[in-house]
Amino acid sequence: MIKPLLKIAAPIILAQLFQIAYQFTDAFWVGRLGEKAVAAVAMSLPILFFMTSLGIGLAIAGSTLTAQHFGAQNKKMVSQAAAQTMLMVIFVSAIFSFIGYIFAGDILQLLGADASILKDSSAYLRISFLGLIFNFCFFVFQSIMRSIGRPQTPFYIIIGTVALNFILDPVFMFGAGPLPALGVAGVALATLGTQSLAALIGLSILFTGKHGIHLNLKDFQPNFYFLKRSFLLGLPASIEQSARSLSLTVVTALIAKFGTLAVAAYGVGSNILQLMLMISFGLAGANAALVGQNLGANRPDQAKKVAFLSAKIAFLVFSLLGLISFIWADQFINFFVPGNQAVISAGARYLHFIAPMFGFIGLQIIIGSTLQAAGSTTKAMTLTLISQWLVQIPLIYCLSRFSNLGLDGLWLAFPITNILMAGVYFSVFRYSGWEKKKLISDQNKLKEQIQEGAEIETAIPL
Repeated sequence: MIKPLLKIAAPIILAQLFQIAYQFTDAFWVGRLGEKAVAAVAMSLPILFFMTSLGIGLAIAGSTLTAQHFGAQNKKMVSQAAAQTMLMVIFVSAIFSFIGYIFAGDILQLLGADASILKDSSAYLRISFLGLIFNFCFFVFQSIMRSIGRPQTPFYIIIGTVALNFILDPVFMFGAGPLPALGVAGVALATLGTQSLAALIGLSILFTGKHGIHLNLKDFQPNFYFLKRSFLLGLPASIEQSARSLSLTVVTALIAKFGTLAVAAYGVGSNILQLMLMISFGLAGANAALVGQNLGANRPDQAKKVAFLSAKIAFLVFSLLGLISFIWADQFINFFVPGNQAVISAGARYLHFIAPMFGFIGLQIIIGSTLQAAGSTTKAMTLTLISQWLVQIPLIYCLSRFSNLGLDGLWLAFPITNILMAGVYFSVFRYSGWEKKKLISDQNKLKEQIQEGAEIETAIPL
């Protein structure tokens, strides 16, 4: 089982790395416009990160349903589940886009945007909101392809669009020929163009049927049962993802009370953590695909074996990476802030607290992906909310404010949280019976009722 896990995980990890290249590309070119342009874009990033979290969460519904139907070898239901999830996401993202476009300026003012950057920041955010539909659609496409074991396809699309974005950014920013210089708005337009292209390519692939899944227009006929099912599966995952992003904001605010050096140490040290998380999310995506397929094929014991193997790999590999990070903490921090001894020392101190927890963090991520693959998205959401909002944030506040530990008390909250929650996650994983969830059979039963003339009306003709 190790070979298929790694075969699916590797393209997912690489795709995530290239996805970050979008942000680096925009930051690279915006920096050429000056301090105000950088600030204008920076004001919009927390909002866009929050919306991205919602989109990724909704897309999980598509991967859960398609993986299980794919495992059951029911191609018709795979196509219908994928299309209905796409339809649900288009509807939700259209609402977000409309509201965001109208109230972009008000949102930025609420966040405290300075008048000197409000115009550029509003333009950037409005255009970015217009791109939510394409962004969300690509998330669904990405999740669907992962769920059927084809993660290479979206990876190739991301490589191409990132390269195109790097070319288009300066063209739209500084102008070329008859095209005027659009400044910060040009960056957003370039990203909108490449994201819409990625989404359209993804949709065309789904319609051609050459990559393991074949959609038809009739699959997009609204089916209230599937739409409701997709939304109810995706909503907890969206809440989970957005709760994570909001908790990062709160944690940063708590750390900021200790001054700029503490924030810098946390930011630089977190770069190492983020790299570990990318790898773990890649393994989690592969685990979710194989667990979902085995559950769909009515092989719960095999699904448990896959999940246990993934959990063991995550714990052992990331514990080893944590040990390496602990030993060479100073060298890793020095890579990001060469020569700044104060930040190196503070960042290494933070890394000494968090690095030994890498294995426990990886274990939680794998268990969360297993629960999502089984359709237990509410359980996964609940565990995240408990971890972030009922354990970690109160611990950070109490240990840093009401003890003599100071900044060390703040850092100590991270290992305590992860050790406690790893135990809770494993208990849920081991004893909750997630592998017995009847996601596919429930749908098939309802389908039979409809065919027999049951009173439930699920579809409206286009």
